[in-house]
Amino acid sequence: MMATAAAGVAASLTALTGRDFLSSADFSAEETAALLELASQLKSGERRIDLGNRVLGLIFTKASTRTRVSFSVAMTRLGGQTVDLNPSVTQLGRGEPLQDTARVLSRYCDALAVRTYAQQEIVDYAHWSTVPVINALTDLEHPCQALADFLTMREVHGDLAGQTLAYIGDGNNVAHSLMLCGALLGVNVRIGCPEGFEPLSGILDQARSLAQQGASIEVLSDPVEAVRGAQAVYTDVWASMGQEEEQHEREQAFAAFCLDQELMGHAAADAIVLHCLPAHRGEEITAEVMEGASSRIFDQAENRLHAQQALLAAVLGGL
Repeated sequence: MMATAAAGVAASLTALTGRDFLSSADFSAEETAALLELASQLKSGERRIDLGNRVLGLIFTKASTRTRVSFSVAMTRLGGQTVDLNPSVTQLGRGEPLQDTARVLSRYCDALAVRTYAQQEIVDYAHWSTVPVINALTDLEHPCQALADFLTMREVHGDLAGQTLAYIGDGNNVAHSLMLCGALLGVNVRIGCPEGFEPLSGILDQARSLAQQGASIEVLSDPVEAVRGAQAVYTDVWASMGQEEEQHEREQAFAAFCLDQELMGHAAADAIVLHCLPAHRGEEITAEVMEGASSRIFDQAENRLHAQQALLAAVLGGL
C-alpha cells in the first residue's frame, strides 16, 4: 500500500523535474496536492529520498531565519548541501550583472533559492539560469510558505477541499500565495483587511480563475465576517520588510484586525491558528491566542522543512 502511494505521488510529480517555482500558480492542482502528500510521507518517515550530494545555492537579499534554516536542513536531509551566496560577501553586492551571476551559479549549483524584493528579479534569475529557481520570498509572493500552511491545515483537518481559511491582516505576499495555492487545493480563502490594504486585484482574479472544486476567494473589510466558521485563521505582521516607516500608520489602520480570543470565537469550534512568523504579540495577534490550545504556529514553522524537502526532491528529480 505504501509503495503504491509513493508511486502515485511520484507519477504526479515527474513533470516538476527541472521546473522553476516562482509562484504558487506555477504548479497544477494535482501537482500541488501531490507535493503536500510527499511532504507528509517525508515527515512521517514513510519515504526517504537521497539526492546524492546535489547543491542548492541560497541567494538572500532579505533577512531570513526560517527560510534559510529550513532550506539548509531540507537539503542536508536529502543528502545534499547548501551554499550561502549572501550578496554582502559575494560579487552580487558589487553590481555584477544578474544574467552573468545566474549563468555562472548554474554551473556550480543544481538549484537556486532566491529571496529578494522585486518579483521581476526572480523572473530574471529563472530566465538566465539553467537550473531550477525557487522563490524563497519576494514582495509579490511567498509560495513555499503557502505549501507549509496548507500542509499544516491538512494534518489537522484532513482533506482540504471545501475547508475555509481566513487570513486577517495586510493583503501582502503571504496573502497572495494563500489565495493562489488555496484556490488550486479547493480551499475557500477569505482575506480580511482594511480598505486600502487589499491584495492586488490581478492576483485575486488569477486565484478565482484557478479555483478548483467550487472554491471561493473573497476579500472582506469586516474581520468578523472573514473569520466566521473558518477552519483556520491566519495572520501576519502588519508591516512587512521594507515597510517599517509605515508602522505607526498601519497600527492605526489595522487596530480592529488583531487576532484575539474574541475574534477567534467567530471561527469554527475546532479552528486552528496560523502565523508565518516572526510575530509581534499584542499587535496582529495576542499572546493568549498565539500560545493557546488552537495554535499550530510552531507545527506550521516545522512544516516549512518538510514542504521544501518535497519541493526540492521534485524539482531535482529525486523521485
